Amino acid sequence: MVKTPRPNKTLDRDLKSRVYLEEANAAIRKPLVAPALAALFILIATLAAASVFGWGGSGLTIAIAAGLGAYMALNIGANDVANNVGPAVGAGALSMGGALLIAAVFESAGALLAGGDVVGTISKGIIDPSAVGEPQVFIWAMMAALIASAVWVNLATWIGAPVSTTHSVVGGVMGAGIAAAGFAAVNWPTMGKIAASWVISPVLGGLVAALFLWFIKAQVSDRKDKIEAARRWVPVMIAIMAGAFSAYLAVKGFKKIIKIDLQTALLIGLGIASVVYFVTRPLIRKQSEGKENTKETVRGLFTIPMIFSAALLSFAHGANDVANAVGPLAAIVHTAEAGDVLAKVSIPIWVMVVGAFGLSFGLLLFGPKLIRMVGQQITKLNPLRAYCVALSAAITVIVASSLGLPVSSTHIAVGAVFGVGFFREAHWRVTTSNSYVDEVVAVEAAKAEKKKRKHRKLVRRSHFLTIVAAWVITVPAAALLSAIVFFILNTFAG
Repeated sequence: MVKTPRPNKTLDRDLKSRVYLEEANAAIRKPLVAPALAALFILIATLAAASVFGWGGSGLTIAIAAGLGAYMALNIGANDVANNVGPAVGAGALSMGGALLIAAVFESAGALLAGGDVVGTISKGIIDPSAVGEPQVFIWAMMAALIASAVWVNLATWIGAPVSTTHSVVGGVMGAGIAAAGFAAVNWPTMGKIAASWVISPVLGGLVAALFLWFIKAQVSDRKDKIEAARRWVPVMIAIMAGAFSAYLAVKGFKKIIKIDLQTALLIGLGIASVVYFVTRPLIRKQSEGKENTKETVRGLFTIPMIFSAALLSFAHGANDVANAVGPLAAIVHTAEAGDVLAKVSIPIWVMVVGAFGLSFGLLLFGPKLIRMVGQQITKLNPLRAYCVALSAAITVIVASSLGLPVSSTHIAVGAVFGVGFFREAHWRVTTSNSYVDEVVAVEAAKAEKKKRKHRKLVRRSHFLTIVAAWVITVPAAALLSAIVFFILNTFAG
């Protein structure tokens, strides 16, 4: 007779302890993987530049600047790219993995294929290069701007606030310029326009998004025959989206390949919108056949257009915002090589590669946090609402460009999310019976342990206040930090 072995309680206890210890170690190591990979990318960029330009003199300066440019690009990818794909993730049109893949591919493609080949050395004319004087002083100023803007965007990502990386760079350049040459070096009219964009960008984006949401609800979602209304209006809305994005890309996304004026871009958008309308009309009719006459059916018709809009926004963002990462880096490279401060510089291919890969790596390593914030934590999104956010981003940039207003794509996109949320609050209040409103408000007030509440809140106020506060202080915070870094560099490294 075979005896059953007696369990070894001591061994079992030791094995369980070992398993728990391994799981604890894995939990500790996991948060360190992304920073380690980011540090490796920065190191590779630094070593690659040093291998080309050498370790002495200007070569060392360029190598250090390459590492800082890589750090800035990582932070832009972690923070700014979330605005393009966040609504699609929040609406359920894309999974987190799918959004990261699409954004990484199209951000890189936009940066490498259509990224601007010429950029002002001191970013959009914020300071006068001739006022800085000495080339070495100018290099320290640009390096300080890179460090300050990257650190500020990193901090904003850490607290979960999507901020404008353009404004971060502008603040960094302004602070370093003031520290290097005084207040007279700053182009204050340009800074005034940028300050105005703090208000214009989110308000305009929110209004446009709310307007489209109201139109779709009034003409489609709230109609008795939703299917027939969808067949009439959804192709029109998709055509508007296609036309808006075509004009947006023509103006903003392909300036390296071909320069297109706004009027020509609008004609291109109109032509593509017409084609898309006649193509999608039968497709929408076929897609809606046999479907239930519900709001869910209408929302489902916007899922595929939402995915395309996320990809197109990522491409346009990569084409435009890569200059935020590599503009100061390109200025440092050319100043170090030429020994003189140049008014404008061309961006070398290797610098563009650093920016493009940095955007993608930053998104893949750190992007999910801000994607969840924009897409899921501000207000509840579905494909219809997310579509309005994406369409608002494209149209608002076109309108602002025609008016000559310097707007932020980040502020527009997040403002559109707020606009959709606040519209939902207002619409719910107006269209719902007073007795039901009072009942729901009472239940929510009881859950929140508050005696009084004026209305149902569909936008998280804590996120709203945090993000707005971050927007307001971005330029002055980056400027102050940049001035401090410049004084340190100019004093101890100069």
